[in-house]
Amino acid sequence: MKMTSKLTQQYGMAVADTILAGFNRHYTMFRAVSSQAKGLFEAGDWHGIQRLISDRIRMYDDRVSEAVEVLRREFAANVLTEEVWEHAKTVYIALLVNHKQPELAETFFNSVSTKILDKEYYNNRFIFVKPALSTEYIESETGTFRTFYPSTDGLRGCLKNVLDHFHWRIPFAHKVRDIANILRAAKKYFADKWPLTEMNMHVQVLHSAFYRNKAAYIFGQIINGHDKNPFALSIVHNRQGKLVVDAALFEARQIGVLFSFARAYFLVEMDVPSAYVRFLQQMLPMRDKSDLYTMLGLQKQSKNIFWREFLQHLRYSEDKFILAPGVKGLVMSVFTLPSFPFVFKIIKDTFGHNKDFDKEYVRQKYLLVKKHDRVGRMADTLEYSNVVLPKERCSEEMLEELRTLSPSNLEEKDDVIVIKHCYIERRLKPLNIYMQKATIKEKADAVIDYGNALKELATANIFPGDMLYKNFGVTRFGRVIFYDYDEIEYMTDCNFRQIPEAPNPEYEMSDEIWYPVEKGDVFPEEFGTFLLGEPDVRKVFLEHHRELLTPEFWQEKKERILNGMVDDFFPYPQSVRFKPSARQKGLPENADA
Repeated sequence: MKMTSKLTQQYGMAVADTILAGFNRHYTMFRAVSSQAKGLFEAGDWHGIQRLISDRIRMYDDRVSEAVEVLRREFAANVLTEEVWEHAKTVYIALLVNHKQPELAETFFNSVSTKILDKEYYNNRFIFVKPALSTEYIESETGTFRTFYPSTDGLRGCLKNVLDHFHWRIPFAHKVRDIANILRAAKKYFADKWPLTEMNMHVQVLHSAFYRNKAAYIFGQIINGHDKNPFALSIVHNRQGKLVVDAALFEARQIGVLFSFARAYFLVEMDVPSAYVRFLQQMLPMRDKSDLYTMLGLQKQSKNIFWREFLQHLRYSEDKFILAPGVKGLVMSVFTLPSFPFVFKIIKDTFGHNKDFDKEYVRQKYLLVKKHDRVGRMADTLEYSNVVLPKERCSEEMLEELRTLSPSNLEEKDDVIVIKHCYIERRLKPLNIYMQKATIKEKADAVIDYGNALKELATANIFPGDMLYKNFGVTRFGRVIFYDYDEIEYMTDCNFRQIPEAPNPEYEMSDEIWYPVEKGDVFPEEFGTFLLGEPDVRKVFLEHHRELLTPEFWQEKKERILNGMVDDFFPYPQSVRFKPSARQKGLPENADA
């Protein structure tokens, strides 16, 4: 069909309007869901907050599918020509000039267009390969942050105004004491720099609170002369349902942990997300834009930024993709670019022995993790389709494994390969390899934190299934993270049993089991057989985590979950929490889960 220039422009404008309407609908719903967190926090509805985070994840894909359906219904396939898409993109850019979320809208355009255009997307000039509009000076009508000055009411009055700014409908149990605790923590952190007395001394606080499970967070920075220092306040409920400040964080590293890739996303009501990201980057320069967009619940934007950064890294590096170090898995092929701190995981076509499930089963397990509270112990993943890599940058060993184990997921061309589906995770050192080279203390610390990881996962209703050390990694800060999800189960779907007594001694010596095993049965007594072979590991593990080898521990955790209990997890050290001894007497009990 040959269209006139005028008709091309009309269709292009209609396509642009349709896609932008789809995005605006998405972000309106995204904000509406995020804004519900405040009321749920006030009501102490922790399950409700968890549901919001889980439900919000699917919203983007649903809105993209709706926009695609509208375009296919309203326009015949032969109408959506290259000329129409080229004009649609031009019109779309013009429509975004005064938009509050242009970077998100560009990503939405990409998501819609790549589902319709029948061509190699990496050769497609009709998507936003790089941003067309700057987000540098976009501001919300209500403002991104609020500024508080101590000149009139002093620091105590300034902090009172900060806490009052969020207008929570439930009162603080003892606001004067909370303010005194914050000031005491600040004085300890700033040490000889205290008091902060420069003429321009003031406090900037992000306009909206950040909600996650059982806590609300206030994020801001203290300006004193030429110095800027970040801070975070954790607000929780005490046993009487009133608010208390559980901790005040001033170290950037501790605050950065709140935005860890192993934690659940925040719920934040924000008009201009780019302004929030810009403010948070000033506070936490160690966190890049991709990390921050993810933690704000805007994973698709994070994926877009990540991919742009990855392509730039490819351009300015020369090393080759290789198979990732460590024990090879039975379900995934894993490769990495040594100079880039991530791994690429591809589901194999055929799984190893004892893996009686299919690819869709594995995908659902990874979706479970993304929607679930990761309590700082499970790595988040970025899921991609049609990943294009230069063939010359792929080692022959890597190519041969993909050809052999994942041929249906691989498309080879003369100069590139296309991986049809993969997960990308931050690269961690496998725990088994880490312990081989660790000092005695490092090894002991890793074993202790491994046990802590199992306990925290159990409290969050997650049973890892395959608990071997090779399925856990160690971060640069020495934290143990779980990252192999194909055998993951909800605790509530498991039946934790004690091994029955053998009928006679011969049965105990036999390789065959003498008791029936049903689907979902777990025997914690068996864990020691494959986890505690080394005497030094066994000694440390039994000293700190002996209860993990008993069915009673797991049964108790399961029972609490079934009874609707949401336990406490603290994404900061116990040492920074205010007056833990008083807390035992009925004061602050709950925090971030």
